[in-house]
Amino acid sequence: MVVGPKLRKGLLVLHISVSVGWIGAVLAFLAVAAGARRSANPEAEQAAFSIMETIGWTVLVPLSLASLMTGILQSLVTPWGLVRHYWVLAKLLITVVATAVLLVFMEGFGHRGPEAGGPHGNTPGSSSILHASGGLVLLVLALLLSVYKPRGLTGWGLRKAQS
Repeated sequence: MVVGPKLRKGLLVLHISVSVGWIGAVLAFLAVAAGARRSANPEAEQAAFSIMETIGWTVLVPLSLASLMTGILQSLVTPWGLVRHYWVLAKLLITVVATAVLLVFMEGFGHRGPEAGGPHGNTPGSSSILHASGGLVLLVLALLLSVYKPRGLTGWGLRKAQS
């Protein structure tokens, strides 16, 4: 189903907005985790944990889900399709994996010990930094795929193009 240019551009603006917002939120989460990791002040570490948990549930999770939903919708109403081009399929897989890992990470965030950060350890640890850094790498990779759009049709895309 292909829609008119106004709706398509509106969806594109929405998708770009939530996706770039997701990258920004990951950077904020990473900055708070890194700052807390260097802190020797237990109160500052606890405050950082609270901020990270808030960023995670109120910003990261909603933006990741919005990015996934708007990306799927965008692909369904444009000629790119959801599974016609390898770069779109790769972006979908990256977004699904990043969202799933984020949800699992956030679900256990408050229940982990000192290494991950939480009420029992109070220090946002290296696990938080590792997860945020990995997420950032995946999101930048998805961004690069969006900009450069490497050529290549999937098998389904080739069959669709030939028919």
